[in-house]
Amino acid sequence: MTGHKEGGDGVGPVGRRSRVLKAVGLTLAGVLVLGIGTAGWAYWHLNRNIKSVDIDSALGDDRPVKAVSTPSSPASASPLPSGALNILVLGSDSRSGKANAKLGGGDSSGARSDTAMVVHIDAGRTRATVVSIPRDTLVTRPACHTSSGGTTAVAYDAMFNSAYSIGGPVCAVKTVESLTDVRMDHYIEIDFSGFATLVDALGGVTVTTDDDIDDDKSHLHLAAGEHHLDGTQALALARTRHGIGDGSDLGRIGLQQKLVKALLAQISSAGLLTEPVKLYNVANAVTGSLTTDTGLDSLGELTKLGQSLKSLSSDEVTTVMMPVVTAPSDHNRVIANEPEASDLWASLK
Repeated sequence: MTGHKEGGDGVGPVGRRSRVLKAVGLTLAGVLVLGIGTAGWAYWHLNRNIKSVDIDSALGDDRPVKAVSTPSSPASASPLPSGALNILVLGSDSRSGKANAKLGGGDSSGARSDTAMVVHIDAGRTRATVVSIPRDTLVTRPACHTSSGGTTAVAYDAMFNSAYSIGGPVCAVKTVESLTDVRMDHYIEIDFSGFATLVDALGGVTVTTDDDIDDDKSHLHLAAGEHHLDGTQALALARTRHGIGDGSDLGRIGLQQKLVKALLAQISSAGLLTEPVKLYNVANAVTGSLTTDTGLDSLGELTKLGQSLKSLSSDEVTTVMMPVVTAPSDHNRVIANEPEASDLWASLK
């Protein structure tokens, strides 16, 4: 009888404790399984977001010599790369869709490269130089394959940004390598809506403008001074040209470079590693708008690149523009200013 009373419903103190612990254990196990499943889905989703182009196979061996890589960091389970890198970064309106159309992007058949930057990362990956190439630069555009399967002839005094319009990423890389005689190790392209979404995921970006900006075409009206911009405003700042200086692409490049440094500073201070949801939103914004070469077309490769740059601060990023002068044939266009331009590119080899 006594034994029965102690049990009550057939479970004594030890039995009740065991049942509670079992319930807690099952709950924790469920959360763990759910977390692993969510993480697995997130990885799959982010990885699937990334679009890529096999530029190395398309261009073959007729390219500038690849720089000799320095050894990776000291022996470890997963040594990170530490050699110098040259990455061609394009901002484009190449993706079709409502989001891009709303922000002023073109459709997939009318792609343009609005922004072109060669990002040089020094060996050791603690310093970087970002060189902007004005889209109005007249260049010799090499023969390129077109999406229809044909091949264009070599074009002299062609607009730099026509390379992307004619032959996409492969022609853009080929033209940059022809212009600079520098091998592009990687290619990264981000579209309009992706850039705006990235800025919003980061909580906006703070930029200081030196002059008033009054541009009806980009819908941007800012007084000189410090501004915290959302994604749409930041994109407008990157694209504006009619409300500053002489309305040329050269004035816009200065704003783009300010924006790049401000974004790097924002990413560094965003505390992404301690805010998983924010980290996911940023990663989703980035991968959802990216086209890369096949060397960077996985979340693992992008993560490894990012980890290798963890010691690179925005203070150690130098922004410059390729030296140019007004083109003799067209005062609305520019050409590389030699020998200054060649000297700059040679410093990045």
